[in-house]
Amino acid sequence: MIAKKVFIKDFNGNNNPKYLKIVNAFKESININALSFGDSIPSINEFSKDYGVSRDTVFKAYTLLKKQGYIKATPNKGYYIAESRKKILLLISTFKAYKEVFYHSFMSYMPDDVIVDLQFHHYNIKNFKAMLNQEKGKYYKYVVMGFDHPEVAESLSKIAEEKLLLIDWKANLCDSGNYVFQDFGKGFYTVLKNASHLFVKYDRLNFVYPEYTHHPFESVENFKTFCEDHKFKYTICTDSNELLVKKGTAYICVNDRILHELLRQANAFKYEIGKDVGILSYNDTPLKAYTFKGISVVSVDFKEFGAKVADFIISNQKSQTYLTTKLILRDSL
Repeated sequence: MIAKKVFIKDFNGNNNPKYLKIVNAFKESININALSFGDSIPSINEFSKDYGVSRDTVFKAYTLLKKQGYIKATPNKGYYIAESRKKILLLISTFKAYKEVFYHSFMSYMPDDVIVDLQFHHYNIKNFKAMLNQEKGKYYKYVVMGFDHPEVAESLSKIAEEKLLLIDWKANLCDSGNYVFQDFGKGFYTVLKNASHLFVKYDRLNFVYPEYTHHPFESVENFKTFCEDHKFKYTICTDSNELLVKKGTAYICVNDRILHELLRQANAFKYEIGKDVGILSYNDTPLKAYTFKGISVVSVDFKEFGAKVADFIISNQKSQTYLTTKLILRDSL
């Protein structure tokens, strides 16, 4: 069997060690199907001679590729491509209940030849940049949940546009590439408008936006605009230590810690939820359907979210989608 060659652009093109350039070249060739399962590749001596690199360098590269499962070696056959696996980086902020729904939906669509590397940046720019560091090996696709930091866009600019899918929140990033976003602005405003007939029974609306949240602030801005447009008295609470549940107020919360505190205080004051106080929570989870006869939510469909992101991987087509923000009414309003 004739050995297939791998194309390496330039051994002197960046600061990566030569053995990593060889590793990444093989991975890239597999990702674009230039090398497939069962293809024979040059021996260590052949590769060393053909590309003018030391035998030790090739040996180190092949050893790493074998360890990672990309190539195999058998007596009398030499080296060949192992069963092809495409590696995906799924880089999200944290792992909360609603993101678990998204993740399991996404994974349910992944074919057997795809490996998903799930990582969390926790809104830390050092973590974010390190996890995108391509010295660790090139990925077939990058699915990234960005956040509001000036260095995020610069880090993402190093990834080829056709390989990158931005998800969840646009933040300050360009939306000319691939994305599956939530609409935290006009979509949220529309949901509030659809709940107007329930808000009228309360004296005041209170948006609880705690100091520790990373929820997009544009939701607060659209809440303020909605209240002013529809003549609702309103308060914006930005200090969780000052939160005091009052009768006759409907609360909008973006964080489950705040939801728990609202429920705790309402229970302590013996307020009836949905009558004495109202609650509208962000992001639906299975538990919210049954908590206190049901918590009303503003949310996208996280199963649909996972399916849309999976389609970008499977179809290899451009994706530019804003998910529909929905109002799910339960007894808490």
